[in-house]
Amino acid sequence: MSAVSFALIITSVLLNAVAQLLLKAGTNAVGHFEFHLDNVLPVGLKLAFEPHIMGGVACYVVSLVVWIMGLSRVPVSVAYPMLSIGYVINAFVAWHWFGEALTAQKLAGIGFIVVGVFLVARS
Repeated sequence: MSAVSFALIITSVLLNAVAQLLLKAGTNAVGHFEFHLDNVLPVGLKLAFEPHIMGGVACYVVSLVVWIMGLSRVPVSVAYPMLSIGYVINAFVAWHWFGEALTAQKLAGIGFIVVGVFLVARS
């Protein structure tokens, strides 16, 4: 994999991870909600105009464009497993920013992901 191809894939993965974190921050800001027929519009508008959620959606859009550029250069059997890097990043950032648990079992799973991505990237 060339440096440009790797940069495109990693950039897309990072943008995707940031999008997830922004969406979580946005839902934290909005709070718990349920959709019912009578509140779809107010809740939908509240979500649509929450700045973190808007940022998350923007990151998704840019990530999609960059991902397509990367897929034009890298086999999907190599590119797709790279998305797992986002799980690793999000687990640690969610632990740090949102206070989510990072147990030994999760850390072991993250270790397997890292080894797997390394092996796929070397192929």
